[in-house]
Amino acid sequence: MTSRLTISDLANWFADGNKPRDQWRIGTEHEKVGFCMDTLKPIPYEGERSINSLLKLLSEQNWQPVEESGNIIALKKGLASITLEPGGQLELSGAPLATIHQTCEETTGYHRILKAITDELRIGFLAVGFQPKWQQADIPWMPKARYRVMRNYMPKVGSGGLDMMLRTATVQANLDFGSEADMARKMRISLCLQPLVTALYAASPFEGGKPSGFLSRRAACWLDTDPNRTGIPACAFEEDFGFAAYTEWALDAPMYFVIRNRTYIDCAGASFRDFLNGNLSQLPGEYPTMADWELHISTLFPDVRLKQYMEMRGADAGPWPWICSLPALWKGLLYDEQSQTEAWEMIADWSHGEVVKLRSEVPKTALATPFRETTALQLCQQMLEISRGGLERLNALNSSGENETIFLKPLETAIAAGQTQAEFWLNLYNGAWNRNIDRVFFEAMHN
Repeated sequence: MTSRLTISDLANWFADGNKPRDQWRIGTEHEKVGFCMDTLKPIPYEGERSINSLLKLLSEQNWQPVEESGNIIALKKGLASITLEPGGQLELSGAPLATIHQTCEETTGYHRILKAITDELRIGFLAVGFQPKWQQADIPWMPKARYRVMRNYMPKVGSGGLDMMLRTATVQANLDFGSEADMARKMRISLCLQPLVTALYAASPFEGGKPSGFLSRRAACWLDTDPNRTGIPACAFEEDFGFAAYTEWALDAPMYFVIRNRTYIDCAGASFRDFLNGNLSQLPGEYPTMADWELHISTLFPDVRLKQYMEMRGADAGPWPWICSLPALWKGLLYDEQSQTEAWEMIADWSHGEVVKLRSEVPKTALATPFRETTALQLCQQMLEISRGGLERLNALNSSGENETIFLKPLETAIAAGQTQAEFWLNLYNGAWNRNIDRVFFEAMHN
């Protein structure tokens, strides 16, 4: 008989992620919003031209299918995977890699294979953070049991949850930490800077075929999804923040489900703390396993999520160059000691309340958002300069002798122009597109 887990055991699970600096890697995840080329409608799961057909064709490219109830719901290849978001958004979760040059190669190879298949199926994928034309009701749900539980629960705890599930897409960077103190410092820096990343990467200005009033409609969804599992946890701003404090926060964040005999058991709204004490009504007298804890942690959605690595979750999906720019930005900020010190000095006296307020404002005004005596644009400039310095000192070179600063170019261009991708598209919509939203499906399509 295995012994019951303690809170210390749960906290130690995070500590098992500690890695020496020479083993630090970066993983990159990016989602895409799919559509049928002729009708522009979302791609169904079943049928000749479908998500299922796409996954079957990808499985012929040495990707191993993962099935649930007879449906392919994911693909795996080594440490990388291709998964489905609830509305059929396709996500590549890249392998942990040593350099952004390798990330670029991984992303390029994936897009090359994807383009050949999408051309055959006459489907496309959008590089935007929010479905620009179709409503919730127009979007087919993917056949994954976990989404049924979330679909029922989300409307009870916020108005944005179903939109988040069905209509958003993001790019995410995953980073390692060396110790509890290193994690705590990186968590505080990245939670403070995440609203600036949200502003800089704003690429979702449309909803229902017209401007939504937001530059990041995706980020706006998250403001009213489920306050108990999202946002900027206040515990990270406490002086003694560490694995135990995050564990305490996660224990009180509501559960969605547990898995027993490959079946999802709906526990939505229950507390993992009760489960730990044997008081989960759905499994009376049962106690959680570490697999239950890992599953629960994967259902929490703060702007920076702690696992056995850290996930930076603040950016809209965007055009190809923006995908590799995100891990480059974060690597430059957090993997070089001098840069990390400079980033810490930039944000050290920012309060939790100030950061929450900034996060609530950037979806609408992005780079123009005020903060203290300055603006998000000026702070993004400072953030980018710190990252550039870090990447120059780390000096990871490609075969042409270039370091990873080459991947910051789209960010430098946006900051120099003072214009986000969202504003670029809005200008086209009000000008050359003659307010025809259908144009975005081809102008913003991943090629």
